[in-house]
Amino acid sequence: MKIDTSSNCTVCGPQQTEQAVELLNSNCFCVSLESGALKQALNLELDAPEVFALIEERCPYLFSARPVFVSTSQTEKMAQVIRAIESVVALPSYRKQILSNAAAIAQHDPGGAKGVFFGYDFHLHEDNLGLIEINTNAGGAMLNAVLARAQHACCAAMTDIVWNSDSASAFEKSIVDMFLEEWHLSGRDHPLRTIAIVDEAPQQQYLYPEFLLFQQLFERHGLQAMIADPSELRWKDGNLWHHDVVIDLVYNRLTDFLLETPASEAIRSAYLAHAVVLTPHPQAHALYADKRNLALLTDQFQLQALGVPLETQEILLSNIPHTEVVKVDQAERLWKNRRQLFFKPAAGYGGRAAYRGDKLTKRVWVDILAGDYIAQAIVPPGERVIGNAENSVLLKFDIRNYSYDGVVLWTAARMYQGQTTNFRTPGGGFAPVYSIPDEDLTAGMDALKLANDLQNHPGD
Repeated sequence: MKIDTSSNCTVCGPQQTEQAVELLNSNCFCVSLESGALKQALNLELDAPEVFALIEERCPYLFSARPVFVSTSQTEKMAQVIRAIESVVALPSYRKQILSNAAAIAQHDPGGAKGVFFGYDFHLHEDNLGLIEINTNAGGAMLNAVLARAQHACCAAMTDIVWNSDSASAFEKSIVDMFLEEWHLSGRDHPLRTIAIVDEAPQQQYLYPEFLLFQQLFERHGLQAMIADPSELRWKDGNLWHHDVVIDLVYNRLTDFLLETPASEAIRSAYLAHAVVLTPHPQAHALYADKRNLALLTDQFQLQALGVPLETQEILLSNIPHTEVVKVDQAERLWKNRRQLFFKPAAGYGGRAAYRGDKLTKRVWVDILAGDYIAQAIVPPGERVIGNAENSVLLKFDIRNYSYDGVVLWTAARMYQGQTTNFRTPGGGFAPVYSIPDEDLTAGMDALKLANDLQNHPGD
């Protein structure tokens, strides 16, 4: 894509591409999601009017009307970090160290399944890139496919990079292929027939509309799919049942990562008996999503001891904020340095019970020391200006890379205000991420300077 210097979207930056991206995100007010476009995409393309009604009623701030811009070098750097982590997780030394300290169910052989929809979440701020966490049941992928269907190019400069229905269809096919691959890797000798999309009280979940979209996607590809609470499943006669249907594969959206609750007992039994393909599974969570792993991945001495190549070490140490496990004997130092730290529970998710150090009270600090927390160096999130030049609002954003087996399938932004992503911010929510070649970002520098000069000195 070449930046069109005649367009009102022309906001190219200085020599460094990161600064050019910052200018795009702070000066481009183009709208890529017009009013009514989402409804049309759901009603006409997917025949899902009930999903739009649910989104409108329950989560009106799920989608942003503005895109987020990144450079191709930033996109590649994020992919490079993901590949580096995958290479470390594949090391027998790493797996032995992590799993030897993990719960018994995490040590259970998952039978070949790798785990669908890993979410690698990054902060991009100026020239800093930081992987803030890894999720093994990352939500929002199907919602972003719908968002892509509803996008349009707001100006000539956007034509070559905007997502569209073809992009969304290709992504949806890769989703189905991913689940079929999990089935294949698990060595099953008959075709995949039934999938249960499982979460606690799914109809009450904020992202329930996405479950409906997954159900429709699977059914369009000839797979019987049901949405279920784990308590609705039964372990009987060597099979996992949902009412009178035998379940082949469970798409696991539970935050009961180790299947410890009574409601998860049937899934747990079927998984341990290799009677069902569970994806993602407890072992994937232990190897990737336990936040204590970030402390290992940012410890040069541990990486050396594990036999991680120097080049891989450099990638990890440069692009993952330094992380350490919170220990009582380090309390004084951590409290003193708290303003530069973010504290998260090791098994947490969705920003729950996570705290910026500069917001901590003594009471909360006592709870952190008594709990199982990590302390992570703060890398500020990116910033995106929305609204218009006369009435603008500054939002934060992070970048989520949806991946499978180390390959990025889709990239999305989450825009928000406050401490963590919340989908409660007017103008915020999921946003498309447009990756622009570095050379094109720098090409319009002179045009931007001229435009700014004319705006500031109209009489010259």
